[in-house]
Amino acid sequence: MTDATISLRGAGLAFGDRVLWQNLDLELGRGEFVAVLGPNGSGKTSFLRVLLGQQRLSTGTLLIEGRPLGYIPQHRAVAPQTPLRGRDLIRLGLDGHRWGLPFGTRRIRRRVDELLEAVGAASYADRPLALLSGGELQRLRVAQALAADPAVLLCDEPLLSLDLHHQKVVAELVDERRRAHDTTVVFVTHEINPVLEMVDRVLYLAQGRFRLGSPAEVMTSASLSDLYGSPLEVARINGRLVVVGAPGAYDHGGETTV
Repeated sequence: MTDATISLRGAGLAFGDRVLWQNLDLELGRGEFVAVLGPNGSGKTSFLRVLLGQQRLSTGTLLIEGRPLGYIPQHRAVAPQTPLRGRDLIRLGLDGHRWGLPFGTRRIRRRVDELLEAVGAASYADRPLALLSGGELQRLRVAQALAADPAVLLCDEPLLSLDLHHQKVVAELVDERRRAHDTTVVFVTHEINPVLEMVDRVLYLAQGRFRLGSPAEVMTSASLSDLYGSPLEVARINGRLVVVGAPGAYDHGGETTV
């Protein structure tokens, strides 16, 4: 795979007669930041599941470099009676695959403290997860994903349900990791604007087809109109991209809906 961390060749995914995408050739290089966009049901999360090994391709091949993958899920609420603290969540990323009760080795405790500091979560490390805000939880989930020192970081709409401040914080934590460790980032999102300046390429999925290229190449009226097969407009308003008119589309920046 030369310098690629992920390589897809002739890749396609279908469920019965429903084709999500097909004939996808994609190589992701070290340190590359790729945003995966598209309306609900277009196959964005299924794409991540393929990379995670949870879903088999219908056609084509997938190769991934052997180092661990890191995974940041969507923000979700924690049950009120959950006994885990912030540091416990991070520790699961280090030894959660082992059976039995965890042992408090000095090396693991030191690594947990390093990760807490890296994401700015040390001040609430011993607070129960149920008492944390959405932004605080997502910082911890970033730290948990980084625990295994991944070569590839897979992010499944990690900005969902966060306010603009915490969207920016989480996006910057991911980008800092990418720049400092040459980590490849695959970032599924409904919110392109918080990561727009970080993105190298966009994979846009819609209507069983895709567009792949730089944001300047993909996020245009002509490109997305052709992808959807109907006219739409991509406008930049106050520095934010807004897509108007796509069937079943969503707002790319929180400013305009179709």
